[in-house]
Amino acid sequence: MSLRIKRVDWLIGVTVFGSLFLVWMVLVGLDAMIQFVRQLGFIGRNGYTLSNAIFYIVVTIPRRMYEMFSFSALIGGLLGLGGLAATGELTALRAAGMSRLRIAVSTVGVVAVLAAGVVFMGETVGPWGDQQAQALQMRLRSGGSLGLTNSGLWARDGDRIINAKHSEVRNTSDGSHVQLMDVRVFTLSPDGRQLVRFDQANTAEQIGKQWVLNGVRTTTVDDTGVHDSTSANEHWDSKLDPEVLQQSQVLPQYLAMRDLQHIIDYKQKNGENTRPYEIPFWGRVMYPFNVLVLVLCTMPFAFGALRSGGLGKRIFIGMIIAISWYFVQKAIVSFGTVYGVPPIAANVLPAMLLAFIAWFYFRKNA
Repeated sequence: MSLRIKRVDWLIGVTVFGSLFLVWMVLVGLDAMIQFVRQLGFIGRNGYTLSNAIFYIVVTIPRRMYEMFSFSALIGGLLGLGGLAATGELTALRAAGMSRLRIAVSTVGVVAVLAAGVVFMGETVGPWGDQQAQALQMRLRSGGSLGLTNSGLWARDGDRIINAKHSEVRNTSDGSHVQLMDVRVFTLSPDGRQLVRFDQANTAEQIGKQWVLNGVRTTTVDDTGVHDSTSANEHWDSKLDPEVLQQSQVLPQYLAMRDLQHIIDYKQKNGENTRPYEIPFWGRVMYPFNVLVLVLCTMPFAFGALRSGGLGKRIFIGMIIAISWYFVQKAIVSFGTVYGVPPIAANVLPAMLLAFIAWFYFRKNA
């Protein structure tokens, strides 16, 4: 099979791209509209305005585009090839000696090019936008005393300035509570002109109504010089509102791979459970492969069932496949998590299953 790009590849590529892009914009637009209506319900709370709602929607659109791309690729591919099948062009291509596998490769090639751009967006603009959205909500809910930047969480607590690289919500038998990781506390003099104490802790955890710093290294500055001390843990008299912190968490699946890897490394270093972050990490690694094999697996519908169908039939089949696969994939990953399957295996398994189905079909019908 020759992979040299021919004019017929451009025909297939342009057709599939047009359908995919149209479906993509419709799905993202619908998702953004639903979320915008939801945001309208928050206007008036904590100073939340219409411009804040618009800003929230705009900055989260890259993430929505990332999430909707797999569905759009599947439905757009079916629409594009289904249209060629309905007009007889697909039959003509087959009669000219172009194999089904060759047509499928042309389709997947277009999706692969777009997927590369989507992955780049999902690792750069997407997480940045989500961070801006969460920072806006955190700032409004805390009255401006909390902020979120690339260097983590920043908070003003009286004469102290707090920085935490990462934070997460932990669920225990006593309920959920916030844990801050890689914490730095800068304590200023009463006039705010001089640093008098610096605490660096592995974690800060809310236990009951109190905060506790773990793995603390303290440096104090006074007239006699600089003094260092360490302690396993110590109580922390902080007024940080854990409820605001919980509501402003950036979910692991919205973090970039580099941030997920950084958290995984940090947790491994401290002997903590990394599974909640490894699953979304490997999900992101496998994302482009899942999209490509999913599109490849839908090609049989373009060669068969869609040949005599209209636009509605193609969209219906595409949506059924997309929704079914979404739940199947989630179920496989969830079962893997429950039964202790390594996160990489739980995420690779769905892609391997699809690849086997595609291989089996094209082996019989190439």
